Amino acid sequence: MEQASHALIVLFLPRPLTLTRTLCYVTRFSATMSINLQTQAFAGNPIRSKTPKSTDPFSPTSALESLKTRLLDNTLHCQPQQHRSSLSSSSSSSPDFKVLPFRKGRPLTYSGPGETAPVWHLGWISLGDCKIFLANSGIELKEEALVYLGSRSEDDVVYWAIDVSDGDSLVSEFGSKQLCFVELRTLMVATDWADQRAMADLAIAGHARALLEWHNVSRFCGHCGEKTVPKEAGKLKQCSNASCKKRIYPRVDPVVIMLVIDRENDRVLLSRQSRFVPRMWSCIAGFIEPGESLEEAVRRETWEETGIEVGEVVYHTSQPWPVGPNSMPCQLMVGFYAYAKSFEINVDKEELEDAQWHSREDVKKALTFAEYIKAQRTAAAKVEQMCKGVERGQSLAANFNVESGELAPMFIPGPFAIAHHLISSWVYKDTPDGVQVQTEPSSTSMSNL
Repeated sequence: MEQASHALIVLFLPRPLTLTRTLCYVTRFSATMSINLQTQAFAGNPIRSKTPKSTDPFSPTSALESLKTRLLDNTLHCQPQQHRSSLSSSSSSSPDFKVLPFRKGRPLTYSGPGETAPVWHLGWISLGDCKIFLANSGIELKEEALVYLGSRSEDDVVYWAIDVSDGDSLVSEFGSKQLCFVELRTLMVATDWADQRAMADLAIAGHARALLEWHNVSRFCGHCGEKTVPKEAGKLKQCSNASCKKRIYPRVDPVVIMLVIDRENDRVLLSRQSRFVPRMWSCIAGFIEPGESLEEAVRRETWEETGIEVGEVVYHTSQPWPVGPNSMPCQLMVGFYAYAKSFEINVDKEELEDAQWHSREDVKKALTFAEYIKAQRTAAAKVEQMCKGVERGQSLAANFNVESGELAPMFIPGPFAIAHHLISSWVYKDTPDGVQVQTEPSSTSMSNL
């Protein structure tokens, strides 16, 4: 144990990733802009775009068998990382393993210098180092604790995630190396949406958190009550009761989110919830109920929360949302335009704090680029301070202010949220030459429902 405590942690920086982004253009006389991401935040995960065949050494099945062998090798943690890497890279059948630790839903993170603000990175460690750190906390690393995330065959790497919430000493041990566990929402706000590497890391962290939290809330069979055990490298769970053996797959909770539009008066319906930060307005959203279609859910939720009757419903885009409550770790936001047939608002105060119609010009003013940049840089600085062990007790919401120092009357969620793209694409849909944006998805991805 004493020798292991001096182990060197090795961090891995993924190679540059290909993630296309549609940039926006700023109007000549306006401080606002439209930001259209071809891939939504938390989507576009580069290590899980394709699932290898079971015979492939990078597949979950093959990787799990290799993992079992390595964990049985008591010399694993005694080999220098450089030697382990050379051994793994010399054989395509034995890929390198990298592990991302999580604690209470927070990924291990470190911060480095950037051009205009600090930049966060995921704290990948080797399998051997993971084994050492857990051993220092009195925990034996077992294969069922690791969850397969994906692979990159061109780099000869398989990626895993692990929940280390039980290892209390790990916080200080990682902290001594300027690594810390950071809330995924904080990382989301701290992510520069123009940074391909950061957007990819955010997608990987979101996927990992969703899987680990699902494992935490699926420890028992809902049919017979017996314990469940991970199968296929954590891609599913199975009841341990021999007479049951029910297979349980990761849960996805679909949510409709809609921008309600008044065509005749060129305005949209935005709402506020009591949990929102001051001045923030967003789209209406709600969970889909059993037995209803997506468009039925759009019409029902809009009517229940605002009293507005909706006619035509048009699909826009979707977004995974792994930053919800732990009981629902993997929500899928399905975005729509919903065209109003009635216009008198009757707010359900149990659901919303307020709902109001807003003109196109007012909403355009709320798309203030300076606010999003300031919030992103403030969050990035906060992550840096946390990793250095100096967390500032500062509210991110307080930093949503324009460059002049005056608070904007209202703002909408930043580019990390699908609500932003629903709203901004409507705002700039009919704008003349001043702003050039992709206002609608292609016909292959957008349909009238």
